[in-house]
Amino acid sequence: MPEGLLSGLNNFMGSGGLLIILMVGMFALMIIPQRKREKKIKDMLSAIKVGDRVRTIGGIYGTITAIKDDIITLMVGPDKVRLVFTRGAISNVEDVAVEATMDESITETK
Repeated sequence: MPEGLLSGLNNFMGSGGLLIILMVGMFALMIIPQRKREKKIKDMLSAIKVGDRVRTIGGIYGTITAIKDDIITLMVGPDKVRLVFTRGAISNVEDVAVEATMDESITETK
């Protein structure tokens, strides 16, 4: 290596270059997974449709009965109560019929 380049590299590392490289690495390790999660959530919210069983961020399980723009209507519980939420309040699309298991436990306790 030429002496000027080696001297410049040592000067860069000595003046905080390593710290800058570590900070860029930490930034990349924190931001990239977060962007992947946000994209996954955005894709899930854009793919929901009438009839899907969902869980809200408040822990309410229900079935989507209507979608109009950003407003979603859920049918909840054995009495089929209708609740209105924004699309962003949907936390997860459920695969298992959670309401069915809840209905059975409610009728058993009566």
